[in-house]
Amino acid sequence: MKAPCRADHVGSLIRPESLREAQRAKQSGAVVEDIKAIEDEAIREVVALQERAGIGAVTDGEFRRVTWRESFFNSVDGYSSEKHEPSFGFRLPDGRIQKGQPVPRVVGKLTRRRSMVVDDFNFVKSFARITPKVTLPAPAVAHFYLGDAMIDRSVYADRREYMADVSAIYREEIADLGRAGCSYLQLDDVSLAVLCDPGFREDMKQRGESPDEVIHLYIDAFNDAVRDRPAGMSICSHLCRGNVGQGIGTGGYEPIAERIFNRLDVDGFLLEFDTPRAGDFGPLRFLPKNKKVALGLVSTKVRELESIDRLRERIDEAAKYVDLDQLCLCTQCGFASGFQFNRLTIAEEERKLMLIAETARKVWR
Repeated sequence: MKAPCRADHVGSLIRPESLREAQRAKQSGAVVEDIKAIEDEAIREVVALQERAGIGAVTDGEFRRVTWRESFFNSVDGYSSEKHEPSFGFRLPDGRIQKGQPVPRVVGKLTRRRSMVVDDFNFVKSFARITPKVTLPAPAVAHFYLGDAMIDRSVYADRREYMADVSAIYREEIADLGRAGCSYLQLDDVSLAVLCDPGFREDMKQRGESPDEVIHLYIDAFNDAVRDRPAGMSICSHLCRGNVGQGIGTGGYEPIAERIFNRLDVDGFLLEFDTPRAGDFGPLRFLPKNKKVALGLVSTKVRELESIDRLRERIDEAAKYVDLDQLCLCTQCGFASGFQFNRLTIAEEERKLMLIAETARKVWR
């Protein structure tokens, strides 16, 4: 299978209340002895939900994670136990700014302490009837939130040396996933999409960094991370502008499209396109013939169910810039990038996934 799938989704899914309660208790410091059993049961149920819906690849919903990005930091030594607040935040619907979750700083050379997700993959693989997809934060997560302030210069002379060690850890993880039989890996990247926003680019300049240099840094780190991918493993990049409130960035893909479509060593992309903040489909004209794009036209932020006819119209609009056969359909982001998300009910989530599958069948037969 060459990913993305005709009917796909980004990965995270809404936790049942039993799992949310257990994760809340664990976050408060309580010992939850049966949390693994609760996770196992919830994952079996959510895989069955995806299979019923007709989605092309299933995930574990990221049910063992508190947030989408923690799998990297929790698996690597060399970071501080103290965490630091990013210099930017998410725009909430009422206009307030909510700071992003804090991240650690480098205090020593990075080493991989344990696998990020191999055990999680093996569990889903043991019972899933269709392809299990693995999701990980892209290597940029190790730099984006604090920038160069994340790095202790007595440990790493510069950002390139630091990101080389980050990418090496990803290569180890990808090799282990390949040995386990993983054939679909998705790397989630907020940074590249947010760097399309002129306001955020200015913010980055204010912290002493060049947005264009950082874009090249992240693309190079990504390619370094996947350079030894096993034969038969498809790798995709998911780009979005944040999943809290109204996100942390606006602006279409035009400033980065030619670079990411042609330079990122991936089989395809899952791209947010559900609202005007992501721009129009024009940047798809840069997509090479050997890559695919899943159009993120189905929102995980609003409860209203999209219309099949409208989805088909928008797919037709995108097909003016790229061959229809290179297109797929997906959600614009995850349903629950963190365990606390429950903007939709699980039944509404399932209807959205069924809508994606039904639309894909009608468009691509």
